[in-house]
Amino acid sequence: MNKYEAEFSNLVRSFRKRHMGKGPSQVRTTFCKNWAICELEGNLSPVERFIATADEGKQMLRAARTEMVKEMYKKFPPTEMEDLLGAKFMELFVDIDIEKDYGMSIFVFDQNLEEKFGKGK
Repeated sequence: MNKYEAEFSNLVRSFRKRHMGKGPSQVRTTFCKNWAICELEGNLSPVERFIATADEGKQMLRAARTEMVKEMYKKFPPTEMEDLLGAKFMELFVDIDIEKDYGMSIFVFDQNLEEKFGKGK
């Protein structure tokens, strides 16, 4: 990760902690074209891990975790991310594997982040 990818990872962690009460324990970001691809580990709270012991709980958590995160970014636009990157946030794709507690978020921006912040920048 370069310094912009590392700082973006910190912003993702703090944004989720502020709006969800808990952020992921690890975030790794890679810029690819106009995407910021984030791998997130350690997303679930102890209560969510308990809920996930039941099959219905896993399904409910996955739906809540994907849809609620997308809605959260619509309700609270990530201006800190836009300021860091000098690019406008356009869309978010989210998925999570509840059993592995491993998630992916792909943030779509209006500029090519890979060119702008590529290796060595």
